[in-house]
Amino acid sequence: MRIVGVIPARYKSSRLEGKPLADINGKSMVQHVYERARKAASLDDVVVATDDERIRAAVESFGGKVVMTSAEHRSGTDRVAEAVQGMDADVIVNIQGDEPMLDPAMLTELVDPFRKNTGADIVTLKKRVMHEGEFGDPGVVKVVTDPAGYALYFSRSLIPYPRQRTSKFAVFEHLGLYAYTRSALMRLAGLPPSELEEIESLEQLRALENGIRILVIETASRHEMLSVDTQADLERARELMSAVNV
Repeated sequence: MRIVGVIPARYKSSRLEGKPLADINGKSMVQHVYERARKAASLDDVVVATDDERIRAAVESFGGKVVMTSAEHRSGTDRVAEAVQGMDADVIVNIQGDEPMLDPAMLTELVDPFRKNTGADIVTLKKRVMHEGEFGDPGVVKVVTDPAGYALYFSRSLIPYPRQRTSKFAVFEHLGLYAYTRSALMRLAGLPPSELEEIESLEQLRALENGIRILVIETASRHEMLSVDTQADLERARELMSAVNV
């Protein structure tokens, strides 16, 4: 089984243009992500998928692998699907290009179900929300699963809603890392955006609405994650990573 990690990276962003090239303590954000992904022994290869020559030049300058893709893609999933079309890859890991503090151990957690032949089509991760202030935060995407661990729904709203608080009540945040079988990725990329996907602005709902099951693993990592979407996020990443000499 050959497992390939793909980092989709686009220059244009409504909130922070050029963020893959943003400097974080002497390295571009995409370099931080790439180097962390390369530390995951579970991946046979890692490539950056982009439509921008500036990003390609930056990746090649630090010795990374890059694949050029169309500028017309609406989502990272579509870009990843194009990037692996000609590759020898049985399982593809979609690695968010704006997570410079990525824990490589999470990538191993993602691919373990495929090595164990669980029959999963897509695997993603979750972690328990520990601060009540995040319950109502639409930037914290929540997920609920069935007893076998398969996703029932993802939402920006609080799910499950605690009509009455019990000891069983827990909220889990969805972490935006995915691993797919090749067939599941190609099927998903070939589907049009779904109704719930567009309402919630959550691409993973396209899979659920089309009967593609998503296995959700609770990560054992206690590593702090930070998605860089704004200038404030970027400054926070610089502070956190400077504190640990990264």
